Amino acid sequence: MLTDTTTEQKIAERIDADTAVARWNDWQWQVGHAIRDIATFERALGITIPAEERAALEETTAKFPLRITPYYLSLIEREDYANDPVFMQCFPSTRELEIGGCDLADPLAEDADHPAPCITHRYPDRVLFLVSNVCAMYCRHCTRKRRVGDVDSIPSRPEIAAGIAYIRSHPEIRDVLLSGGDPLMLPDEMLDLILTELSAIDHVEVVRIGTRIPVVLPQRVTDGLVAMLARHHPVWINTHFNHPKEITATSERALAKLADAGIPLGNQTVLLANVNDCPRLQRTLVQKLVKNRVRPYYLYQCDLSEGLSHFRTSVAKGVEIIENLIGHTSGFAVPTYVIDAPGGGGKIPVMPTYLISWSDSKVVLRNYEGVITTYPEPADYRPAYCDGNCSECSLKLMEEGAREQGTTGIALLLSDLDPTSTLVPENTDRMERRNDA
Repeated sequence: MLTDTTTEQKIAERIDADTAVARWNDWQWQVGHAIRDIATFERALGITIPAEERAALEETTAKFPLRITPYYLSLIEREDYANDPVFMQCFPSTRELEIGGCDLADPLAEDADHPAPCITHRYPDRVLFLVSNVCAMYCRHCTRKRRVGDVDSIPSRPEIAAGIAYIRSHPEIRDVLLSGGDPLMLPDEMLDLILTELSAIDHVEVVRIGTRIPVVLPQRVTDGLVAMLARHHPVWINTHFNHPKEITATSERALAKLADAGIPLGNQTVLLANVNDCPRLQRTLVQKLVKNRVRPYYLYQCDLSEGLSHFRTSVAKGVEIIENLIGHTSGFAVPTYVIDAPGGGGKIPVMPTYLISWSDSKVVLRNYEGVITTYPEPADYRPAYCDGNCSECSLKLMEEGAREQGTTGIALLLSDLDPTSTLVPENTDRMERRNDA
């Protein structure tokens, strides 16, 4: 792997002949010298792409721009770069121009669930707050290819203020996820301002930051940044490692700084064909993550964004990977495999089935080895009827300031509070016939 100082020096000199290798760990140098065209990529890595292929790649980058940090480029195995998992995540493919019938510009309908500037409000108690369009690197599998990479911009202060005002005016919001782009590409002062404003809102209990900085630009995790983040606890950070190769000594130091500051770390991996669609590789990844105090959170099925069809695996492959993790490694190292439903349906878990069957008296289960066993149901259990009057509940919740919120979906059908017995999709032929009768 190209990670030694000599390799770093060669790459730095190929990008900027006047650069001393000492500047390699300066994150601002890394950003300022990001590779943004194919010719610079060839020169930096010391390869030559065939002319015919290069012409086709230029068409791809005209639609989906190229940007790679020198650090991330240094992880590519030069001798077999075409099959390198780092290369495939950062370098364009001509297949990105293949737009299939199921591909969507905005597959998660984020723009539709957009009640205020920078805000996507989909779930009852949390919002997505898009605070930047700037990324250190343009990942080729990005679900927001329509937005990120087209324009490097930071939302204006009035737009940020409008987003904060929306959060302030909706007391049901207790969890704010900062995303983009990459929030950690903001200046420390700007990010500090946003976190300060959010911490002043009483009903906001936690702030999460989604970032790929520890993967593609770990030098950005400076002592100053970490100290600023630590002033705003509880702040959670979700990283985005997709392959064990991305966990380097440099990224490990960045993760250690964050963890030592008391910041909980999670990871969201995207399942990518020919990159990480291997049970053994995924087990290595999650074990390396937990060794670095990063909890595997989600394993995502690749979204239906335009230009990503070549990255998509079958859902069966994802279930197979989870089967090879549950029972085969620590439970807290097993992510939840999810499909982020097209059209804004949110994250739907797609996990192996361990409940085989059940009756009034017992349930039948199987374990990871295939052992089938039973668990007897208690004969005298009588669930309490819930009328929603928590102050009179025999459970004595004693939750000071507890919030009550309505239920929806399957939870609504299970509830004693509502007479609803059936959820019926709109515009079904059967319902239309009833309306016509």
